Amino acid sequence: MGRPPTHAARPAFMIRFLIIRFVFPIILFVVIRTVLRSLALGARQRSAGPRSAPSRDIPASAELKKDPVCGTYVSTAASLTRTINGKVVHFCSEECLHKYRAA
Repeated sequence: MGRPPTHAARPAFMIRFLIIRFVFPIILFVVIRTVLRSLALGARQRSAGPRSAPSRDIPASAELKKDPVCGTYVSTAASLTRTINGKVVHFCSEECLHKYRAA
């Protein structure tokens, strides 16, 4: 019959046992979880659809004007403009335009 295990072989057996029973399953769990998360994130981004393109082309050399409501500088080509009391006023958004009218 085979020889009984020596005391020197016991620590190597315990280390192998710990790796097989605990470390390997933890590593496998982390890898599977990472793959599933990346797949779920990709599916979420695909279902959201492509981002909508801006509705108008904005020239790169446009002049900037300050929105009187929020103070944002907005391109004259991209701004919403209204003539108020004979003066052209530029707004960055519909929200700022409505706030200005309400004030």
